[in-house]
Amino acid sequence: MAGSSVPTAEDSAERAVPGAPAPRPRLVRDLSLSAVLAGVVAVVVSYSGPLVIVLSAARAGHLDAGQTGSWIWAISIGSGLTCIGLSLRTRMPVVTAWSTPGAALLVTSIGSYAYGEVIGAFVVSGVVIALIGVTGVFGRLMRLVPGAVVSAMLAGILFSFGADVFTSLEHTPVIAGSVLLAYLLGKRWLPRYAVLLALAAGVVCSAASARLHVRLDHVGLVQPVFTTPAFSVASLVGIAVPLTLATLASQNAPGIGVLTASGYRPDDRLLVGSTGLLSAVLAPFGSHAVNLAAITAAICTGPEAHRDPRRRYVAGVACGAVYLVVGAFGSTLVAFFAGLPKELVAALAGVALLGALSGGLTGAVREEKDREAALITFLATASGVTLFGIGSAFWGLVFGVGAHLVLDGRFRRTAPAPSEPVPPVRG
Repeated sequence: MAGSSVPTAEDSAERAVPGAPAPRPRLVRDLSLSAVLAGVVAVVVSYSGPLVIVLSAARAGHLDAGQTGSWIWAISIGSGLTCIGLSLRTRMPVVTAWSTPGAALLVTSIGSYAYGEVIGAFVVSGVVIALIGVTGVFGRLMRLVPGAVVSAMLAGILFSFGADVFTSLEHTPVIAGSVLLAYLLGKRWLPRYAVLLALAAGVVCSAASARLHVRLDHVGLVQPVFTTPAFSVASLVGIAVPLTLATLASQNAPGIGVLTASGYRPDDRLLVGSTGLLSAVLAPFGSHAVNLAAITAAICTGPEAHRDPRRRYVAGVACGAVYLVVGAFGSTLVAFFAGLPKELVAALAGVALLGALSGGLTGAVREEKDREAALITFLATASGVTLFGIGSAFWGLVFGVGAHLVLDGRFRRTAPAPSEPVPPVRG
């Protein structure tokens, strides 16, 4: 199957021994603390930052508490189901999330339409994304992008997170410094648990400095609210079209790029088609878009998750499981994540992404002929520029591919089609 890992020698040996006891399920055999922790960190980063934009959009749309809780439930459950299902299906660390650029554009537009029309626009956007995914159009375009440009885009996405480790030192030197020091000591003696040690050190120092304000009040399950979709030309043009473009360009394109730059060969039809379809199914409950993640995905695809790339899919499963728990309790656990100091979250995300950032930079400069195009991609992506409501990751690809065409004069396929054999992934 496309994107699957080649069976290991251990797997073959277990099957070859007659009368041997049945092997444990593969997920149990591949389970590791480092991979589970990577999934947990990815969820912490998601709820400590991008969710704020969703809550801002809910306020702009004058949604009540029930509708807002249902929105959080829908995007969390959608992300959890796709993380678990796609990671198990492909044996790759497929991490999904909600469309942050999509939520951002809703802040300024959602209040102009009836909520039923907004829901209708969400449904149409999900269906269109699913069709673009399953037809293979999206994947064919992505495979024309040079590998160095994809790696540079990944590095550009992650640059600010790496830099935030050090900018956090200016405001909370004890918290950020403890995270960085614990991570470095862990890399020296316990590399698989470096991020865990960094998290523990950061939490202890946050508590000691009275900066830890986590609490769980009014614990209870969310009651999803179904809203009947309504359709209007105005909402389709004003919400569905820009939401579709932003999700494909600013989320799914970088998401495919992160997996590719990490050595995987993602089946774009399966990944984009599945997330688009589930977005449409959950839209009546408030989900604006479930899509491939980029930043949080990089936490789970890097060597910190596991030194063996074939066992990193456990991080995607763990990420999905935590999404489901948080989604079930909605705003209750969101308040917990919001109580973590922002400097702790920034420093922890930064050290967790150092391996992925290093890999992106290495891939960007590996081939001398591609370095200038890769540099332009990196600078455009890292700049954070937003044009026409579309984020810098997309424009990094555009400028990088443009520079490649000017300098090289032709496209070269950089990855085999999903139907081609997949060799073992090398770490």
